[in-house]
Amino acid sequence: MSAARTAPSVERNREPILEVIRDRLPPTAVVLEVASGTGEHAVFFASAMPDVTWQPTDRDAEALASIEAWRAQAGTTNLLPPLLLDASDPASWPDVTPDAVVSINMVHISPWSATEGLMAGAARVLTPGGLLFLYGPFREGGTHIGGNAAFDADLQARDPAWGVRDLEAMATEATRHGLTLEDQVAMPASNLVLVFVRG
Repeated sequence: MSAARTAPSVERNREPILEVIRDRLPPTAVVLEVASGTGEHAVFFASAMPDVTWQPTDRDAEALASIEAWRAQAGTTNLLPPLLLDASDPASWPDVTPDAVVSINMVHISPWSATEGLMAGAARVLTPGGLLFLYGPFREGGTHIGGNAAFDADLQARDPAWGVRDLEAMATEATRHGLTLEDQVAMPASNLVLVFVRG
């Protein structure tokens, strides 16, 4: 397990995120996770939903190694080997037709081009009526939801291209690609899950 990495936030947010996703998925759904990071969410969700096929991905080699280490330890048969995917690079998206795309804590720690690519890619691969789930902190009307102002400032100090995104900008970008913001669900620690549906 030397390659396996951990993220402290996973244990805090995995149950609430699971509730939102599981309630909206068809029983034998195929899910494409973009930017799976450590792989801990993927293992947890696949274990909790044994009839759902979970495809983890990431653009980072160390993340891919961590995902595979967690997957090997868990032995969860519905969790597929991780694939290389760069959200902002359409050519890197795998040839899959998922019922849902999930991305957790990506849009605020990547440039806006990654969000644009995520929306375009999800719209392209999702089945009609398929869902895109995005988890993270957001702003509404230019105002931070909850206590994320200091976190946002820290992100932008680390990389000016990063930062907490506006809900309105997310919805507008989704609409450009035929996705509609269907729901927003409050999560612990001032986060949201945004649920988009493909027309």
